[in-house]
Amino acid sequence: MEQAYGAGKAGGTFDPITFFQQPQAILRIVSWIFSIVIFGCIANEGYVNRPDEVEEHCIFNRNQNACNYAVGMGALAFLCCAAFMALDVYFPQISSVKDRKKAVLADIGISAFWSFVWFVGFCFLANQWQVAKPEDNPLKAGGDAARAAITFAFFSIFTWSEINDGWDNGPSSSQGLLLHQIALVMMNQ
Repeated sequence: MEQAYGAGKAGGTFDPITFFQQPQAILRIVSWIFSIVIFGCIANEGYVNRPDEVEEHCIFNRNQNACNYAVGMGALAFLCCAAFMALDVYFPQISSVKDRKKAVLADIGISAFWSFVWFVGFCFLANQWQVAKPEDNPLKAGGDAARAAITFAFFSIFTWSEINDGWDNGPSSSQGLLLHQIALVMMNQ
């Protein structure tokens, strides 16, 4: 079967079984779940207060920016995953090679962006968790949720960077997947 920018010739029918067995779809679903976990952990248990206070503060060193970053990026990553999952479903129906190229380049760019965003998020959350004072959370509430958000932010770096391996028909992902993808697209101009 002849390929054009990661899919067979346009006009193919959608087969859900085949679609959900593709590594790209699996990684996109995993990234989607990770974004839900990060958002949910912080939105649910990311705000705590001392016994003598009424106002709640972010569990990450009482830094509201850390919680806002995690909640915002989790929600946006969730929406982005849903949008690109819809594009993946629609992709075999795109007949124009130029439109396919735009879709692939957008996917590569967005995935690189989200890998960077989750790297920054992981570093930021881990740093704020490290410098948090024990007296700010004497009941130790929400600690597991904070550690889960940090852990899934770390894993999200790799799931987002590996999503585009599904566009590859060449070497394995261990051979510089993102740069290899960009080179493949540029060579096919």
